[in-house]
Amino acid sequence: MNLGLVVTTLGRIDPLRALLTSLVGQLEADDRVVLVTQGRHDEVVALAEEFEAQGVPVVVARSERGAALGRNTGVAALPAGDFVVNFPNDTTVFPAGVVGRIRAAVGAPDFIAGGFTSWDERGPKTVLPAAGTALDKWNVWSVIEMGILMRRSLFDEVGGFDTTIGPGATTPWQVAEGTDLLLRAMEREPAMAEEFVWLPHDVYVEGISTAFGLTPQERRRKMRAYGRGTGRAMAVHRYPLWWRAAFTLAGLLYGVRNPHPVTLTDGWPMFVGRLEGSLGFTVGQRAMVSTTR
Repeated sequence: MNLGLVVTTLGRIDPLRALLTSLVGQLEADDRVVLVTQGRHDEVVALAEEFEAQGVPVVVARSERGAALGRNTGVAALPAGDFVVNFPNDTTVFPAGVVGRIRAAVGAPDFIAGGFTSWDERGPKTVLPAAGTALDKWNVWSVIEMGILMRRSLFDEVGGFDTTIGPGATTPWQVAEGTDLLLRAMEREPAMAEEFVWLPHDVYVEGISTAFGLTPQERRRKMRAYGRGTGRAMAVHRYPLWWRAAFTLAGLLYGVRNPHPVTLTDGWPMFVGRLEGSLGFTVGQRAMVSTTR
C-alpha cells in the first residue's frame, strides 16, 4: 500500500526542511508527500524541488487558509489510486525506520484505518490503547491528526475533514477535526471500530507541544480556541451531558496537569473555551483563530 503524507503549511521553511530530511531514504517511489501551501508558496516549491532531487517523492499544492481545507486539497492532489493517508504537521519529524514500520502495519489488504502516537519535547502526547482494542467515542481522542492512518477510499467516502473546524478555520471551533473525521468514519463504516489498528508504542513521530514558542497571550488564546473545538465536537457528537459537564470543569485543572510552559492560570481560558464549545457560541472574544504563525 502506498503512503500519502499530506502536510498543510503556512510556509515554515526550517521545520519543513527538517521534516523532509527525516524522510530521505524512508519512502518508496510510489509514495507521495504533498505540501499544501497557505503562505510562502514559491519558497516551498523551491524546497520541494531540492528534496525531490534527493529521492523524496514530493509535490506541492495550494489552498486558502485552514488546516482541514489544506489536508483535503492535499489528498485530492495525490495520484489516482488508493493510498493510506496520514497528516503530519509541518513541524513533524519521522524517526529513522518509522515509515517502514508504518508500511508494515497498513499492508494488509483489509486495512481500513489505524493510529499511532506523537511525541513532543516533553514525551508522548497521548497513550494509546492496547492492540486489539475497538475504537470508540472515548478512546478516539487518543489519536491526533499526525497519527491518523486511513485508506484514501474511506477518507473520500466520508467527505474528508470538515473544513468548518480545526486550526485556521473561519469558525471558533479550532481543533478536533481529526476526532470528528474518525467519528464520522465509524458511522459510515461500522467495521472500522473493531478493525482499527493501534500501532505499537515504538511507532511514533516527533514534534512540538501546543504551547511551544508562544507568548503567554498567544498561548491562552490558543488554549481557549482548542477548548472551544473539543467542547463543540462533544456537543455535535452527542456525548452524555454529564461527561461534557465534567470535561468542561476539568478545564480548570489544565494548568495543574500540564508542565511548563503551561501555567496554573491557563486553566481559565481552557475552561471558558470548553464552555463556549459546549454551548455553541462565544463570549466577548474577537480573536477566534488559534494561531497566525
